[in-house]
Amino acid sequence: MATEGIEAVFMETHNWGKAAKFFQKLGYELEFATDHNSGQLRHGDGPTLFIAEVPEDQETGMQLVLKVPDADAFRLDPDVEVVTPFEETHFGTRLMMVRDPDGRLWSLQAPGKGEQREGDTDEG
Repeated sequence: MATEGIEAVFMETHNWGKAAKFFQKLGYELEFATDHNSGQLRHGDGPTLFIAEVPEDQETGMQLVLKVPDADAFRLDPDVEVVTPFEETHFGTRLMMVRDPDGRLWSLQAPGKGEQREGDTDEG
């Protein structure tokens, strides 16, 4: 099983409000905002953009998140360096980190164990 392309961009900012307004001016629509200066935007049916505010003294970063349809069925080539295996997140997904040959970290995200995947049914 392979990844299914870019699912999301995770971006850190020093000012959630300004960042959200900037992307809204570029055509992104706010899907939700949290009570801790973060939120998710989307442009059409493209990847989501999740923006989180970090303290001014912390360097900001950006991470591409690749989609994995099923963490349990996903198998990586043994040559791919796994930094962290799939782990449940506080926001309901399962996340794995891998490192590419140049040292960049990549997030691989799958539905959480409780989430129903497309094509799954409750019947059976």
